[in-house]
Amino acid sequence: MVELQHALTSGKVTSKNLTAQYLARIRSIDRAGPRINAVIELNPDALAIAAALDRERKLNGARGPLHGIPVLLKDNIATADRMQTTAGSLALVGARPPRDSFVAARLREAGAVILGKTNLSEWANLRSTRSTSGWSARGGLTRNPYALDRNTSGSSSGSGAAVAAGLAPLAVGTETDGSIVSPASIMGIVGIKPTVGLVSRAGLIPIAHSQDTAGPMARSVADAAALLSAMAGSDPRDGATREASARAIDYTRVLDPNALQGARLGLVRGKPGGRSDLVAAQIAKAVAVLRSRGAAIVDIPELTDAGKINEPELEVLLYEFKADLNAYLAEYAPGAPVRTLADVIAFNDKHKAKEMPYFGQEYLIRAEAKGGLESREYLDALAESRALARAAIDKVLGENRLDALIAPTGSPAWLTDFVNGDAEGDSFLKPAAVAGYPHITVPAGFVSGLPCGISFVGAAWSEPRLIALAFAFEQATRHRRAPTFPKSVNSWNNK
Repeated sequence: MVELQHALTSGKVTSKNLTAQYLARIRSIDRAGPRINAVIELNPDALAIAAALDRERKLNGARGPLHGIPVLLKDNIATADRMQTTAGSLALVGARPPRDSFVAARLREAGAVILGKTNLSEWANLRSTRSTSGWSARGGLTRNPYALDRNTSGSSSGSGAAVAAGLAPLAVGTETDGSIVSPASIMGIVGIKPTVGLVSRAGLIPIAHSQDTAGPMARSVADAAALLSAMAGSDPRDGATREASARAIDYTRVLDPNALQGARLGLVRGKPGGRSDLVAAQIAKAVAVLRSRGAAIVDIPELTDAGKINEPELEVLLYEFKADLNAYLAEYAPGAPVRTLADVIAFNDKHKAKEMPYFGQEYLIRAEAKGGLESREYLDALAESRALARAAIDKVLGENRLDALIAPTGSPAWLTDFVNGDAEGDSFLKPAAVAGYPHITVPAGFVSGLPCGISFVGAAWSEPRLIALAFAFEQATRHRRAPTFPKSVNSWNNK
């Protein structure tokens, strides 16, 4: 993105021309050719917005590093324009929010061109116990640009695939439990899941307010840092962001290629690479690089009690999804045929052929059966899951005087399977997600042509340190390379 901004500043290219080039690339790669299917809708006003920003640049100069840069938003981030916000569901087609989400408003203020919306796992992947990530009834299936028969993971599937395929320089995803970092890892890009409360959730179609956040997805740590800088800040509509403005900084200022010198990193070895020895081998190479750059590596056999988080976390998600979705629909979906979660379930049943051709809505039904947020079951589950996750991370960081935890983000992309659903294997997603702590994934190499990532996780509000460490690793390795859109791993050309 630095190169793009330099080209804009020097006059070699205009924002309108740049936007037109990305629109053409979307037509040739996303709508035709390999048909990645990452973009669910284009902004009909994108060229006009870009032209207006060009005029502003001539008169007043650039607002900042995002001025005139196209950005894609996941289709659960509300925009008050001529685009829709549907979470991939046909139930919200035609419903236009009355106001921008905080994220969209901040990006507009920064001068970004909102290019369009990206496909996602419908309802951010809390719909079925047997779902296929990257599929929505409205958008269809997003395909992995590194092997078209492989999955993109979710739920920020389209955002990850779009950035990997060069359909936009930047995209915004959202995460409740791995939905930024998992697709970023699987598609060889950088993903930052911020501390919950650094970026407002106002105007995001929710799963659960205790874990939800938006975050940047980009091809480099520097680009992700610039995007996060524009998005972070306090918002009176989201009480969790009270500390955000005091904590937020210009994250591009911490980019330091020497940040690993003297760092202490805890390598969580519980399941290095999950079931893949090949991923484990890539992580071993990454650890060797970290050591060579001056980092001390402390072996951490596993995070204490991390395996106990699953059950209480699911209870929290089900309770909060019902309450939070009902609140969103009341405020941001005027004119929609659904006003409550119960209406969504009924809509899906009525339109079963289009909404449920591959898998059902078991989680929606279970969420609707839950009581309110004053329920003792919910309060106990929230306290238990949060305490387990935070203790698991805080204890290890404190006892070993660590700057961050590192681990393989997850397994490589699995074959998309509409019969059995996802087969993602082991990952390092849950502790930071449930704790509400920051998590960054950076490309760590390839396994048979499929990307894999390494994670950097820290305590709350530790984004500056994590970004610096991730940047130093990225600069030392530069693993990312553009996809070639092979049909399968077997057709991948290693040259």
